[in-house]
Amino acid sequence: MTKIKLCGLTRQMDIQQANELLPDYVGFVFYPKSRRFLLPKHAMKLKGLLDPGIKAVGVFVDEPPEKIAVLIEGGVIDIAQLHGHEDAAYLRRLRQLTDKPVIKAFRVEKPQDCLPAEECPSDFLLLDSGMGSGVTFDWSAVEGVRREFFLAGGLHAANVAAAIQALHPFAVDVSSGIETEGVKDLKKMAAFVAAVRKEDAK
Repeated sequence: MTKIKLCGLTRQMDIQQANELLPDYVGFVFYPKSRRFLLPKHAMKLKGLLDPGIKAVGVFVDEPPEKIAVLIEGGVIDIAQLHGHEDAAYLRRLRQLTDKPVIKAFRVEKPQDCLPAEECPSDFLLLDSGMGSGVTFDWSAVEGVRREFFLAGGLHAANVAAAIQALHPFAVDVSSGIETEGVKDLKKMAAFVAAVRKEDAK
């Protein structure tokens, strides 16, 4: 079964909808330049409303590992997702501070972009067209990836089944594809989850 991650949730109603749909993960963005940015205290309130069966993923860009560890160990998030220039030394330091899973994101344009991803010591990979770009990339570029990965970049209810058929990713990750005019659209959230589960049921 393909795991589902609904990223960039910011409102109580987003969490309520997630609790009804029961994706595997939701994402909270801690990157100040993002329009989906959350302060830790706001994220903590949302996490308190979240169904305990759903894992909260914190999205970071070149954040000091100590700050990430505080949020993980404090129960604000369950998993860290890294979108910056975090290298193996950074990951080693983060693992000294917490034993919770780490997802490392890589921008993919061509098959060669997947080589450093294959060697990355993170628990999971996230393969994307660029952080929050909202556009797809050439999926054939990742056909040779042998590790489990989250697929992101331009996914929405109308194309996620094709992505699953083509790549069989561990998880699919969506943010802008479930938004209307920059905010989460509850109908689009439901349609995306339904499309994934319909494909998995075949």
